[in-house]
This record gives sequence, structure tokens and C-alpha cells, in this order.
Amino acid sequence: MRNRTAITTFILLGLTEDPQVQVLVFTFLLITYILSLTGNLAIITLTMVDINLKSPMYFFLQNFSFLEIFFTTSCVPRYLYSISMHDKTITYNACAVQLFFIDLFAVTDFFLLATMSYDRYVAICKPLHYMTIMNSKVCKVMVMCCWLAALVIILPPLSLVYNLEFCDSNVIDHFVCDVPPMLKISCSETQLIEQMVMVCAVLAFVITFLCIVLSYIYIIRTILKFPSVQQRKKAFSTCSSHMIVVSISYGSCIFIYLKPSVKEEVKINKGVSVLISSISPVLNPFIYSLRNKQVKQAFKDSLKKISLLSKK
Repeated sequence: MRNRTAITTFILLGLTEDPQVQVLVFTFLLITYILSLTGNLAIITLTMVDINLKSPMYFFLQNFSFLEIFFTTSCVPRYLYSISMHDKTITYNACAVQLFFIDLFAVTDFFLLATMSYDRYVAICKPLHYMTIMNSKVCKVMVMCCWLAALVIILPPLSLVYNLEFCDSNVIDHFVCDVPPMLKISCSETQLIEQMVMVCAVLAFVITFLCIVLSYIYIIRTILKFPSVQQRKKAFSTCSSHMIVVSISYGSCIFIYLKPSVKEEVKINKGVSVLISSISPVLNPFIYSLRNKQVKQAFKDSLKKISLLSKK
């Protein structure tokens, strides 16, 4: 993005040009954004105040909810503003900042999901040593490592993207600033950047996915050795929420980023982008809460306390 004299602002085309559809899109995104904030803030609050939710699993879930809030906030509000104010322009600096944070939060999400799978592995395969292995200090270090690993992976391709030149077009065919549509309108040579983006995306995907797969191979082998059917059901139940979220996250990633050529793939799947930025952050807290008895009980206890306080 060297050529600042030529391009100082970008135009984000968004999802649709139809005014009536835009109203529907605005309403949908606003509702999902509010639900996402509410659901994830509820998870954060419960894990902070409830004594029964102080285990490492809920510490990671708390951090995951923080990430979901950060990620959806980096994508959705700017587009809501664009629709409501009929202003599709975004400054060079704002676009660069949005691009950085979207990539940072997205990649950190994957590393945190891998960390959560390791936590489930220790809980099920080494239950007697669980609190010793996954002590408070280790958990905090693991979360910090997730952020650092994401930074290390996104900085090389972003440093090249920030040096792109934009000569003729400033129209980004997306509702957020993202690498593929920016490469499409650049007049720089983008082959190296395409390869770098692909390598870094595959690197983040493969490393985290392998960690998750290996963890669940050992988890399933251990669970199948349990003598009681009830024990097996309970063990699978503790992992089911995480597996559903992993399926949604990695399935979406495959559709968007793992393509043979970033620039040649002209049609970005905006629907999948909406799934990642608005629908997933809404679903995740409900998936974890509805399939987790401790979270549901903590929520009921909190409602009882609130009702008692309101009566007083």
C-alpha cells in the first residue's frame, strides 16, 4: 500500500446494491451482533463470578468468548455504519487496521481451539494429573502463546500486503477489508504475496488441525476403554460442544482461504464470510451453554440471584 498519493480511500461494495435487501441485511447483522455480544458477555460473566466454573476448561472458554466479541466487532459495526449512512468509503489507515485485527483474531481463534482440544485430552486421558498439568500459570501461558503464534503467522504476509500499490481501482468487492479482494485490484505483482498468504493460511490450519485431530484420537481411544456406557456418554458430552464449534470454524476456513490462487478466485464467498463474522459468534455461546450442564446451572443460579435482588 505504498502509493498513498494515488489511493487514500477504498470503497467497500458490501453484500448487495439493492436498498430493500440492504435493510434486511442491516437488520439481520444488527440482531446477530447484539445476540453475539449478549451471549458471549454472558459466558464471560458466568465464568468470572461462578465458583463452579473456575476450571481450566472455562478459563479457555472465557478467552474464546472474548475473541469472538473482538472478531465480530472488527467486522460487523463498520458495515452497519456503511449501510445506515450510505457511505461505502473507508480510509487507507482504517482499512489497514481492520485487516490486521480481523486476521489476528481469526488466527488466534484457531490456536485457541487447538489449545482447548489439548485441555480436553488432559482432562479425559490424564484426569488424576489434570489440575497439576493445567494449572493457572500454564493456562495463561498457553493463551499468550496463541496470540503470539497468530502474530508470527500473519505478520509476514501482511507486511507484503501493506506494500501493495493501487493505481487504477480502489473498489474492494467485499464488506470488510480482506487480502484476496485487495490483491485483485492491486497493480503490483502479487504472485509472491499469494504464495505467502497460502503458506501462512495452510500453516495455521494444518498446525492447529493436527493438534485437534491427535487430541481427539487419544480422547476417543481412552473413552472407548471406559467400562460403563454412562461414563462414555458423559465423556463424549464434554467434548461435543468443542467438536461442533471446530467443525463450523474449520469448514468455513476451507471454503474461503484454501484456494489454488487468491487473485484468480474472483468471486469471494461472502455468504461464508457472514457465517464466520456474525453467525458463528452467535452460535458458539449457545452451543457451549446448551450442551453443558454446569453452564446451564450457573445461568439458572444467576437468574435466581437477580430475581431475589430485584424483589428486595
